[in-house]
Amino acid sequence: ILLNTVSLSRKRSKCSATTGAGAVFIERARRTGKRSRLDSLSFVGRSMVSPAEAYLALYNAVQVGGWSVVLIKTILSLAAGATFTQTYEGVEFWLDVFQTAAVLEIAHCALGLVRSPIGTTIMQVFSRVAVLWLVLHPVKESRDSIGVPMLLIAWSITEVIRYSFYALNIFKCVPHALIWLRYTLFIILYPMGASGELFVVFRSLPFVKARNLYSLDMPNMLNVSFSFYWFLIIFMLNYIPGFPKMYFYMFGQRKKVLGVEPAKKQQ
Repeated sequence: ILLNTVSLSRKRSKCSATTGAGAVFIERARRTGKRSRLDSLSFVGRSMVSPAEAYLALYNAVQVGGWSVVLIKTILSLAAGATFTQTYEGVEFWLDVFQTAAVLEIAHCALGLVRSPIGTTIMQVFSRVAVLWLVLHPVKESRDSIGVPMLLIAWSITEVIRYSFYALNIFKCVPHALIWLRYTLFIILYPMGASGELFVVFRSLPFVKARNLYSLDMPNMLNVSFSFYWFLIIFMLNYIPGFPKMYFYMFGQRKKVLGVEPAKKQQ
């Protein structure tokens, strides 16, 4: 009996030890599982974007698609030997939609969705929209200017690169090649686009004057006068202080972005 009692007590102690070890293992497994689940959730949280970022990503992606169409159609049209007027009319719809949509960028700046300077944004957007809707649309003779292919190519290449950069930057995955293009090609594209705009406006001047387009002569109910012809001349003269400001601003950005360590280039 005594031997049986000792044997039974030994078995119980072994079971207790086994049970204790099993409990520790189960508790460790639970803690590890909980940590792994939390780590997984935190990863998901970091990979998600806010509603504002999702909207900006969609906006930029749509702009990339639209300006890509403008660029491809422009190149194909010029390669086929089309006139400047035919080239413009072949992309007119796409140009109207996606250049006008750029007005939203002013709202993005005003609402704090992006960190771009609102003054620079207004200057850039206004100049293009003005050329598009105040010159190219009403004065069809301006479409046969050499400025048309210049601005179409410069605008479309610039915007495909810029909007691609913005879209990918939301997810922090901008390739270095795109960063380099974004802050290098403007050296050629900005003067090319600005010159194209000026050529188009200059081409329209005699027709604006002959038709007294958008002008208001005295006397009238408002007792004011307005000459669209002189407005366009002043508009062109504003490129003298405006263009260098934007051009050298981009040079400053280029130095800031490409002149830092690789790890900081996407910030």
